[in-house]
Amino acid sequence: MKQAERGILSAYDLKKPANKIAYAAMSLVIAAMVVSMLYPIAVAFFNGVKANVEVNTFPPRFLPKEWHWENYVTGWKYIDLTLYLRNTIYIFLGNMVATVLVLGLASFSLSRLNWPYRKAAYYFFLVTLFIPPTTYIIPNFINLKDLGLMNTFWAFWLPAGANAFFLLLLKSFFDGLNQELFESARIDGASELRCFFQLAFPLSVPIFATLAIFVFSNAWNEWFWPSMVLGGEHYPLSTAIKRFVIDARRLDTNIRFAILTMVMIPPIFVFLIFQRYIVRGLHLGGVKG
Repeated sequence: MKQAERGILSAYDLKKPANKIAYAAMSLVIAAMVVSMLYPIAVAFFNGVKANVEVNTFPPRFLPKEWHWENYVTGWKYIDLTLYLRNTIYIFLGNMVATVLVLGLASFSLSRLNWPYRKAAYYFFLVTLFIPPTTYIIPNFINLKDLGLMNTFWAFWLPAGANAFFLLLLKSFFDGLNQELFESARIDGASELRCFFQLAFPLSVPIFATLAIFVFSNAWNEWFWPSMVLGGEHYPLSTAIKRFVIDARRLDTNIRFAILTMVMIPPIFVFLIFQRYIVRGLHLGGVKG
C-alpha cells in the first residue's frame, strides 16, 4: 500500500483555530487569483457567442441569452488566421533552431571548454541582463535595416541567438552534467561537437523543452517588434490581431471576441500539456550559487 505524503499542515495542525484561519485566508487568496485569471477568458468566450446587440447592452450580462456559434465561423472567414498562424510557427521554429545551435553551443563552450577569458565572457553576458530590453529596439532596427533584413523572418531569428537569459540558463544546466561522461567520450576520440550533439543535447531535453515553451510564448504574444520590422502577409498572429481586429472600425464586437477566443485557446492547451517541463526545467537549470 502506497503511503500518502504528509503535507505542511497535518490533520492535527488544522484543528488549531489559528491554523484554520490562516488556511482559509490562503484558500481565499488562491481562489481570488484563479477567478481573476479565468474571468477575462470566460468574458471573451461568452461575448463571442452573443448577438452583437446583446454584447453592447447595459447593464451587461455574463451569460448569453442565445448562443450564436456562427460568430466563430464569421470570425474565421474575416481574417486569414491560418496564414498568420503559419508565420508565427515559422518564427517559433527559427528561434528554436537558433536557441539550440547558437545558444546551446555557446553555453556548452562556456561550461565545458577551457579557453582564455571564459569567466570574463560569462560575466559580460550576465551584466547584459541588467540592461533594459527597450534600449535594444532602435539599434536592432538600424542594424537589420542596414543588412537588408526588413520584412523577413531573419529579423527574429538573428536576435534569438543573442538571448543572454537562455544562455546562462543552459550553462547552469550543463554545469550540472557529469563531467566523466565527456572525459570518457574525449578519450574515445569524440570531438567537442560530437560531445554536444550525442551527450549534452540528449541529456538536456528537459531544459530545451522549457525554453521551447518560452520561445513559443514569446512568438505567440509579441506584436510590437513585428509591427516595426514586418508588414502585410508576413505578420505573425498577434500583430495581425492588433492591426486587423483590435484596430478595426467596422467589425462587430461579438466577432472581435470570437476571434480573440480562438487566438487564446491554443497557448492555453500548449501550457497545460507541457507545463511539467517548465517546473522540471527551471529546477534542473536553476542558477547555482
